[in-house]
Amino acid sequence: MRNPVMTASGTFGYGEEFSEYVDLEKIGAIVTKGLSLKPRAGNAMPRIVETPGGMLNAIGLQNVGIEKFIEEKVPFLRTISTPVIVNFFGNTVEEYAALAEKLDVIPEVAGIEVNISCPNVKHGGIVFGTDPKSAHTVVSAVRSATSKPLIVKLSPNVTDIVTMASACAEAGADALSLINTITGMAIDLKSRRPALANVTGGLSGPAIKPIALRMVWQVSRAVKLPIIGIGGITTATDALEFLLAGATAVQVGTANFMSPAASQQIAADIGKYLRENGISGVKELIGALRV
Repeated sequence: MRNPVMTASGTFGYGEEFSEYVDLEKIGAIVTKGLSLKPRAGNAMPRIVETPGGMLNAIGLQNVGIEKFIEEKVPFLRTISTPVIVNFFGNTVEEYAALAEKLDVIPEVAGIEVNISCPNVKHGGIVFGTDPKSAHTVVSAVRSATSKPLIVKLSPNVTDIVTMASACAEAGADALSLINTITGMAIDLKSRRPALANVTGGLSGPAIKPIALRMVWQVSRAVKLPIIGIGGITTATDALEFLLAGATAVQVGTANFMSPAASQQIAADIGKYLRENGISGVKELIGALRV
């Protein structure tokens, strides 16, 4: 990666959609929209609602499926040098492993990011990302199915984020990204109905930044893996705070909806900060928080 700024899954399409707004060669990495084995239509409308300091989304992991991704999206990705990380998910351990196998043979895919915030349909719907044993099982299966760099994206909807991080590290993760969205809801006072058709959704944006920073700091002190910080990053200052807290890189998500070029601007402003302060590189800042 040429710099520590990545895009966050679900906020940047498959890369090509943003190519006329962002110079893709000036960001660190692209993380694609989450992929499943089969195409998904997602949830009913409305499925996005603005909230103070962010937004709620209940998109429902809409995506083209792995086969169409290979056929329709990979040709564009072949034209850029920026590393592409593919986010993916499943409802069973077998689905996760099958996807990892398919992605393993695609040379344009630099690494994979596993979304474990999904229910295991074979075990009563328990969410992989909220149970350490389930997380360990699915990450182990993915590790066995691929030789590509493996990032596990952690859910914040847990009692102890460190326990989850440790389970994923033991199962063979190469890096961790955190946090995914926080479950929330909004209500339409006039109709007295939920603002989202799905009732609940994932809260993202500046409102969750303090929680994300705290979790990144906790995990960085407990697990010896690179960490990618996510949550409310809209400026270079936000990104630099995550680096100080222990993140090696960051992902920009909700900010892409406010400004399509947010990731490029943040990367440029980090470079400006380093130059103005006589800092040779971001490595000097990683984990440099004084506590």
